[in-house]
Amino acid sequence: MSRPKKCRRVGFIPENQYFYPRQHCLEEVLVFIEEIEAVRLADLEGLEQAAAAEKMNISRGTFQRIVYSARKKIAEALVYGKAIRIEGGNYIFTGRKHGRRFRGGRG
Repeated sequence: MSRPKKCRRVGFIPENQYFYPRQHCLEEVLVFIEEIEAVRLADLEGLEQAAAAEKMNISRGTFQRIVYSARKKIAEALVYGKAIRIEGGNYIFTGRKHGRRFRGGRG
């Protein structure tokens, strides 16, 4: 029996959680909240993997797998004209939204 997954710390949840191409397509790609957080920390904030992994309370290897998965999903949506839906995952929200912590679940 494998050990349970650790919740990833997330400090940002995007307001817009659905993006679609101009020519609306029925196919969509599901990107988890922690994957968006990993892309935000790595690509937008420019953090090194070790620093970003520490912020998310995960190992550097896990961070690398999460960001790779997110980038692959986003690239698939852009190249093949699929919609992107952002939701679910295994995370704890640590941002300042209403001063509470939120534990997300798999979508």
